[in-house]
Amino acid sequence: MQFQLESPNQPEIISLIAELDAYQDTLYPAEARYALDLTTLERENVLFVVGRADDGAAVACGAVVLDGESGELKRMFVRPASRAQGAAAQVLAQLEVESVKRGCRLIRLETGPYQLAALAFYTKHGFQTCGAFGDYPEHPLSVFMQKRL
Repeated sequence: MQFQLESPNQPEIISLIAELDAYQDTLYPAEARYALDLTTLERENVLFVVGRADDGAAVACGAVVLDGESGELKRMFVRPASRAQGAAAQVLAQLEVESVKRGCRLIRLETGPYQLAALAFYTKHGFQTCGAFGDYPEHPLSVFMQKRL
């Protein structure tokens, strides 16, 4: 697999994000989902990494929204058929490297309590639970985590 910064505004990436949204729809009500739209993902302060299989198909993605010395991890997703192959770890690693290059020293995220694999993944990769941040309200369907880079 190959991992690199790309524009999210590509048909197959839009499809990948739609797959993520459909998955989220099965887990959480609309008021507990904080997805970013394509327009936001295209902003200059957003890093968007795509993981591509050997045949070039987009199978994983993730983003960091930079805000000074901190950033927020968003839109992490790996297609089910490509899981357990290290794609998520590679996307995260690439995002962390690119974030540090731009002065980011802290990455935060919001995820949900029903995504046990995601919670285990983030913990394994050095994230710790924290309180709500930014404009997020405290919510029983939100888990907040952060990692110093």
